[in-house]
Amino acid sequence: MPFERPTLPQLIEQGAAEFESRLPGVLARVRSSVIGVINRVLAGALSALYKYAEWLNDQVWPDRAAAESLPEHGARWGKNRLPAAPATGTVQFSGIEGSAIGLGAVVQTAGGVQYTTTAAGVIAGGVANVAVQAVLAGQAGNALIGAALTLTSPIAGVNAVATAQTALAGGADIEGIEAWRARILARVRKPPQGGADYDYVAWALEVPGVTRVWIYPGEQGAGSVVVRFVRDDDASIIPDAGEIAAVQAAIDAVRPVTAVTYVLAPVATAQNFAIQAIPDTAAIRAAITAELQQLYRREAKPGGTMLISQQREAISISAGETDHVLSVPAANQAHGIGQLPVLGVITWL
Repeated sequence: MPFERPTLPQLIEQGAAEFESRLPGVLARVRSSVIGVINRVLAGALSALYKYAEWLNDQVWPDRAAAESLPEHGARWGKNRLPAAPATGTVQFSGIEGSAIGLGAVVQTAGGVQYTTTAAGVIAGGVANVAVQAVLAGQAGNALIGAALTLTSPIAGVNAVATAQTALAGGADIEGIEAWRARILARVRKPPQGGADYDYVAWALEVPGVTRVWIYPGEQGAGSVVVRFVRDDDASIIPDAGEIAAVQAAIDAVRPVTAVTYVLAPVATAQNFAIQAIPDTAAIRAAITAELQQLYRREAKPGGTMLISQQREAISISAGETDHVLSVPAANQAHGIGQLPVLGVITWL
């Protein structure tokens, strides 16, 4: 039979009964009496001890442990919290032929995000493509191809304005507590098998920024393993070439030597909706949108099928919704190999 921690009123009653049984005639249940006050003080202290013991017990289990106790669990199972990672990429400079861009030159976006060159470059043919890395680690360092950057200090013969020649990508914030907890629990529940399907998931999730992973054994032939993943916290969840290369390298370092592994980006396939919400307010529209976004993050997978029943359920459980008419889609949506269903445009009827 599980132990149930006594409540404060129960402790007060138990204490009063003890006092009255040992000191006949005392008024332990009278709040203003000396014994009544002492009883309540002791009951409060005992209740605090029970709560502390309960908290200590929770810290033993990674699924219930507080954030400050997770480092011990992570260290025990070899799943330390993933640190923030800086964005990297290539910036194109222009200027006078032969002008040099040194190592450590700093450029920044209009928003003040700074990058330093991690290699030297020389203007040839009017341009120089130089590798850069964000000064501060984090998702804020990600930028699209063609983003404008400005030198913080002038360089002789080099134009002040440069552009991102590739996407500045790979930046990720420090791993979230619940994502970290999920990796620890996955390690506990599914011990490494040296190449089981869930091993590939675990290896990919070790790369900062990767949030969801799917494994397709044999898709490219006998002995092959196809790995697809997304980065839900980036501006675009679909990884670019550099992010794919990072996951490929991480898996290649630990995969079985006989396995042929292909790390690929899924193809985002938007599913549009036409919904009449009842009642139709901005708050209810926002609630429906949020529920559908959570559904797609929870259930969508490359090559999978999105069920119309689940979509209707997501709309129905939205806060404030009492009824709705879902015109589009009208049936389950099956997707081909590599196609990842994502929430598209919602048309409100």
